[in-house]
Amino acid sequence: MRHSVLYTLVFSALLCVACAILVSASAVVLKDAQEANKALDRKLNVLEAAGLKAPGADLSAAEVDRLFAAIDQVFVDLATGEEVEDGDPETYDQQKAKRDPAQSHLAPENRSRVTRLPNRVVVYKIENAAGRLETVVLPIEGYGLWGTLYGFLALAGDTSTVVGLTFHDHKETPGLGGEVENPRWKALWPGREVYDREWRPALQVVKGAAGPAAEDPYRVDGLSGATITSRGVTNMIDFWLGPEGYGPYLANLRSERSAA
Repeated sequence: MRHSVLYTLVFSALLCVACAILVSASAVVLKDAQEANKALDRKLNVLEAAGLKAPGADLSAAEVDRLFAAIDQVFVDLATGEEVEDGDPETYDQQKAKRDPAQSHLAPENRSRVTRLPNRVVVYKIENAAGRLETVVLPIEGYGLWGTLYGFLALAGDTSTVVGLTFHDHKETPGLGGEVENPRWKALWPGREVYDREWRPALQVVKGAAGPAAEDPYRVDGLSGATITSRGVTNMIDFWLGPEGYGPYLANLRSERSAA
């Protein structure tokens, strides 16, 4: 039996509506899953930088949440170095804030090629049973060879000794600059010092091999065949530990530690 033109049009319209609803519902479900995976990856990298998770360890989401419960997430005003209570650190999107002129400001010229800075950042603190700071984990970013590297740098309570370093997003060449993810290279960082005795950023990724941390605290082995990426990591440390980055905040932490 032949269907009328009206029937065909109505059927087509209903089919389009059904497909649109299905696509929209799928997009919502996928977005939620992507956001959950992004949050899980952030937590895993913070835990690894802080030495609470071994590189490559396969943890369930429940195990990650259990370990992460020991970490205090706080907002820090970059300009003042003061901790502020304003919003939910768990849902704060630092990269989105950077793109909003109301939530960010122009960065001074720097070798890391950071162009804008969020007015506030989320840092991660771990304290011992006595309430004394043991570890602080700082988000860092900077340009390598092909693009921006995003990672976390963990420092001990003295705010100078490196606990760990991770990179979770970058565009560097696999086998060369991409070795920033290599556990063997990351294992060279703990015990190094980011500041000299005058509290100036001093840690450098050098060409060739550096000595052990106890003997050569201000240098880390360079990445073979990746001079520009290595220099980018040095620039990143220099910028974020300086006055435009976490310098004021870390100075405040040291003052609190001395007063305790």
